[in-house]
Amino acid sequence: MRHRCTGDKIGLTRGHRRSVLANLASSLILNAKVDTTLARAKAGQRFVERLITLARRGDLHARRIAFSRLQDKAAVDKLFSEIGPKLADRNGGYTRVVKLGPRRGDGAERARLMLVEQ
Repeated sequence: MRHRCTGDKIGLTRGHRRSVLANLASSLILNAKVDTTLARAKAGQRFVERLITLARRGDLHARRIAFSRLQDKAAVDKLFSEIGPKLADRNGGYTRVVKLGPRRGDGAERARLMLVEQ
C-alpha cells in the first residue's frame, strides 16, 4: 500500500537519492541554475524550497539542519548570507523548472532548475 507515502523516489535507493539531491541543491545554490532530467528537477525543487525556507529563518539551528542535508559548507554559507535574505519577503516559489526537450542520447526529458530573480 502507498498510503501517506510522499516524495519522489526517482529510481534510487535512499542513500543514493539523498546524495543526488544534496549535490543537485549545492550546484543550484552555487550556480543559480542546473540542467538535469525532469524527474530529478522536480524532486530537487522540493528539496531546495525547504532549504531556502530554513535560510529565511537564519538561526543557528536552521543552519545546522541545512548543513546536515547539504554537507557543503560553501553552499550553506551562500544560502544563509545571500539567498535567504534576498528571498525573505517571498512566500514560497523560490525556484522554477523549465523544460528543455528530450536528451539526445536516451530521449530522457531534460529540464533546467533555477532560482527566481528577486
